[in-house]
Amino acid sequence: MSCNCFIVPNDVLDRLSRDKTLSKALRQASRDTARVSLQMRKVREQAGELTLATRSRGARRVELAAAPAVVVYDCRHTQTLPGALIPNPKTSRDATPKRAFVQTRKVADFYRKIFKRNSIDDAGMTMMSSVHYGVNFNNAMWNGSQMVYGDGDSKIFVDFTKGDDVIGHELTHGVTQHSLQLGYSGDAGGLNESLSDCFGSMFRQWSADQTVDEADWLIGHDILGPQAKSKGLTCLRNMANPADQSCLAPQPTQYSQITPGMDPHYSSGPPNLAFSTACKSAGGNSWESIGQVWYAVLTGSGSIPDMKMKDFANRTRQVAGRLFKGNATVIGAVDKGWKTIGI
Repeated sequence: MSCNCFIVPNDVLDRLSRDKTLSKALRQASRDTARVSLQMRKVREQAGELTLATRSRGARRVELAAAPAVVVYDCRHTQTLPGALIPNPKTSRDATPKRAFVQTRKVADFYRKIFKRNSIDDAGMTMMSSVHYGVNFNNAMWNGSQMVYGDGDSKIFVDFTKGDDVIGHELTHGVTQHSLQLGYSGDAGGLNESLSDCFGSMFRQWSADQTVDEADWLIGHDILGPQAKSKGLTCLRNMANPADQSCLAPQPTQYSQITPGMDPHYSSGPPNLAFSTACKSAGGNSWESIGQVWYAVLTGSGSIPDMKMKDFANRTRQVAGRLFKGNATVIGAVDKGWKTIGI
């Protein structure tokens, strides 16, 4: 269950590390982040394999708490995890742990209120975050058991806790780990990344009380620094227009454009477009109809590590017909979304 579940893909970091228009310090920050990210990926892989192994052996799920505790640690610019416990992050004078606490609590509320889910594992799992990880660390990740946030280099990327969609995205990797258990290659890898973008974007829209037409559908807009913006960059990805060249990582738009071995941060483009198209076709709030369909497939299909996109698409069509029986708008919107990308 290999997973490089960082918000910024390694190839983007590698590209930045070779960009001669950037200072030596900025290139080094991206180079160091890429190197550390590769090693931290191994931790995530082991956690995913452990979850898969325990579930496959029929481990009994016991509710740990009626609602998840949210705790935040400060790495103090070291790379020691989890770091030093922050006793009262909600009232901290440091904005970073305060944001991590508030936004994580909001994600828990989002999943509870909208999808009736109790934390990441649906059993009250403690939601733990570590902030101020490393020096100029240009990434954020779910490592299989907790969140890790870098502060960025202040030029290309800023504090990763500033992106509410980033937080929703990464925590959703945990939800996937404890439900569909998608792998991180082929179609399953693209779906894995796409689901995190879908729920990260939904969380952002829900927090701002935005309709699908008011939403910008951008991922990572708030973590780009001034130098990135001066280059005309607006985000990491654009769900409504994956090929947008103002993205740091433009993506393909059609399922037929996905190639063997493609990084899931890119193969997620077509299913992202399918989701955003379906949402805009259905209208209203993304989490009220299309989001319910996607969540039902994510959490109600069992463990399918090697799931194909066509299978996921067909399941959403079936679930839409069951959850919204007689609602031609929602049923048609789901079908339109997938047909838009050639599925």
